Amino acid sequence: MIVPGVCSKRQARETALSDGAQPIDPPVVPGVADPFSEDLLLGGKVRLRQPLDGYRAAIDPVLLAASVSATPGQRVLEAGTGHGAAAICLARRVADCSVTGIEIQPDLVRLANDNARLNGLAGSVQVMIGDLVRPLPRVAAGGFDHVMANPPYLEAARADPSPEAARAVANVEGEAGLAVWLSFMLRMVRPKGTITLIHRADRLDDILTLLAGQAGELTVFPIWPKQGRAAKRIIVRARKGIRTPMSLSPGLVMHEEDGAYTAAADEILRGGPNPIRT
Repeated sequence: MIVPGVCSKRQARETALSDGAQPIDPPVVPGVADPFSEDLLLGGKVRLRQPLDGYRAAIDPVLLAASVSATPGQRVLEAGTGHGAAAICLARRVADCSVTGIEIQPDLVRLANDNARLNGLAGSVQVMIGDLVRPLPRVAAGGFDHVMANPPYLEAARADPSPEAARAVANVEGEAGLAVWLSFMLRMVRPKGTITLIHRADRLDDILTLLAGQAGELTVFPIWPKQGRAAKRIIVRARKGIRTPMSLSPGLVMHEEDGAYTAAADEILRGGPNPIRT
């Protein structure tokens, strides 16, 4: 999968290596099929190995990373890092920022750190095992300039979970519901720092209710699948302890009528600026 540009794996590998990535590829074991695919993000600037079965990152983590207003030298925390797509895309976009990831599934922690090394970003991206419900002694509260997340979209009571455990954990809220995710994000970010999350548009009311009185300067950024269609995704950014009123962004139309990416979406997915970031 290439999101969204046309680029061969060889060309993407040469681009990554020119940026300092480690020249490693998985060993080939005769008679054993590789259970992973290697997918290319940001027009080939990022290589991402992820399982062929189970949860697979698509454009949501790419859009999330593009929306975080980080600058060089700042510290970013990602809750629920998964394979590392958003963390690595952000580190590739913003030179010299430090991204710490928290992920509850040990196999994904290993894979995310492997992906960081694959892209030459082991010094910028570090992922550790962590549970949002329980204390994280190695991660200091209030120690981050920005916190980002792509939480599970579905409430457990309303969901029909996938039989694949990894996909179900990624898509359906477990012990940590949306309130826990937002509380964790606000606890970990410094005063006046930002939290940024991507979620379903029909959860906006829940998000605004949970952030009321705790964060302000909210920006709601709708993601329209096509012109004239209802938004299915939203990106919400807010600043801790700020009282500035909310603003509604014009948002982003993802696809033309023929299914191709719009010019604006294509630019963002290739690594260009996202309007919500400014």
